[in-house]
Amino acid sequence: MDFDPRNSQSDNGEASPGDKPSETRPAGRVLGLDVGSRRIGLAVSDLLGITAQGLETLQRRNKRHDFGQLERVIREYDVKEIVVGLPLRMSGAAGTQAEKMQAFAEELRRRFQLPVHLWDERLTSAEANRLLRETDLSIEKRGRAVDRMAAVLILQGWMERRSAAGSGQG
Repeated sequence: MDFDPRNSQSDNGEASPGDKPSETRPAGRVLGLDVGSRRIGLAVSDLLGITAQGLETLQRRNKRHDFGQLERVIREYDVKEIVVGLPLRMSGAAGTQAEKMQAFAEELRRRFQLPVHLWDERLTSAEANRLLRETDLSIEKRGRAVDRMAAVLILQGWMERRSAAGSGQG
């Protein structure tokens, strides 16, 4: 019998209000988003929710186009959850941009009927820039890769926190 990750038990320990203790959440991919005014950086997890891989960066045009592109990615990768970077101020306070992302996350929930999580994205773009400076990419290519790398860092951070919480370390 072949191993099918869709049938494996998830031990992340995160339960939603309607979960029964004996139920496990089905394995599936998680989509990470670094949402900006001009671009949306994308990352997707592996089926077990351990690693994040960057996808193409979406160029934003209008709401209809943006959500159409996200729907395509959600279907193509059979996404089960979404993580959106939350741009808090360095003090931890929510400003105008954080409020916009909260509204964006709520619209994602309504449109796609999936769990949507907000994750503190402070310093992810700075970390992405730092990591990319260590590569041989040209400044132009590096600029295009920042949003994708930031989405990877957002998703990877969220998955690591979920894994630590599930193992009792969080």
